[in-house]
Amino acid sequence: MWARLARLGQGARGRSRSWRLYLTALGPGLVAAAAGNDVGGIATYASVGAKYGYDLIWMMVVTAFALVAVQEQCARLGAVTGKGLSDLIREQFGPRWSVVAMTGFLIANGGVTVTEFVGIAVAADLFGVPRFLAVPAMALLVWWLIVYGNYRRVERLFLVLALVSLAYPISAVLGNPDWSEVLQHAVVPTVRMDPGYILLFVATVGTTISPYMQMYQQDAVVDKGVTAEDLRYARADVLAGCVFSILVAICIMVATAATIFASSPGGMGVEIATAEDAARALAPIAGPYASYLFGVGIFGASMLAAGVLPLATAASVCEAFGFERGVELTLSEAPIFYGLLTVLIAGGAVIALVPGLPVIRLLIVVQAVNGVILPILLVFITRMAGNRQLMGRHANGAVHGALAWVVTVVIGSLAILMLATSLFGPWLGIG
Repeated sequence: MWARLARLGQGARGRSRSWRLYLTALGPGLVAAAAGNDVGGIATYASVGAKYGYDLIWMMVVTAFALVAVQEQCARLGAVTGKGLSDLIREQFGPRWSVVAMTGFLIANGGVTVTEFVGIAVAADLFGVPRFLAVPAMALLVWWLIVYGNYRRVERLFLVLALVSLAYPISAVLGNPDWSEVLQHAVVPTVRMDPGYILLFVATVGTTISPYMQMYQQDAVVDKGVTAEDLRYARADVLAGCVFSILVAICIMVATAATIFASSPGGMGVEIATAEDAARALAPIAGPYASYLFGVGIFGASMLAAGVLPLATAASVCEAFGFERGVELTLSEAPIFYGLLTVLIAGGAVIALVPGLPVIRLLIVVQAVNGVILPILLVFITRMAGNRQLMGRHANGAVHGALAWVVTVVIGSLAILMLATSLFGPWLGIG
């Protein structure tokens, strides 16, 4: 009997230790996926709900599988090799490809960083706070917390900001949707052939899977010290992050579909251009609380991405060119890293305050650059994840590899379609 009790006690302790390890590993996957729901993503998801109701929810369910597949490969690459994504690209494909990838990455992420500070300004406007006070204050706060924090503190900050996205499920509930209809559209695809539907379809996939998410995911796994023995915990983190991110995106669609779309004349839907439009449109339909919650979500998402984007960009560029990087280092130990981080944050905040800034045009340009980078990056990731010399027994197997390449080809094709639509859509009457 005593032996049996001892075994039960050991099993309980083992389960407790296992749960602690899962909680300890939580972070990189959740932050990377949640950062994808930035102000551009919120605007896109809100546009889908306002214009087409629940019709595209099924596509988010499908996209969840693709997102998990991409992010899991990055987590595995980081855990097995102990190296960031840009470092591996330079080693495996040479410095030329590394320079091409990093140049595009720097341009695209610089542009997206500006839009995140625009999001902070939008949230400030919604709550009656002058943007010329809010944006510099938040930029300084993000910079200070990253520069004078350590990895654990920075990650905790990002996790808290990610949880602010829970405002969107509350907004969805306040919109009083027909949940049976939501569930039906989640499992039964609705396909339309009109150009506006196709454009939003492609844009939604493109904003859900962004290049900086893969960069941050792998770098964060390395910085956290996750190894090949911790892979199951890292995978659980990726899964949790992707599911959380997709659910938040669906809730944004539901909130705008149940209110803005449902109240549109003849159920024809409403065109909205920005996240601010969506927040203001909710107030007369679902009440001021829904609008305020939407604004809180915009603020949290923008703050999270305003930290993650510069951090991932500075780390990846420094890694690619052999400079010291990492929040555990001091300013004197990694001057290039912190200098680039400072330029991205300060530059993004300053440009965001420029009167009459063409935000929509900026987003289109950024999407176009990301449309070029993403297919290239996915090919790099999938090839490296299937390389047995690099990954050993943790390389993609035959089935896993085939699925990874299908995801890569489909996402790459959609990214190219998004690029073509962004550049030539106005001439073709699309968008």
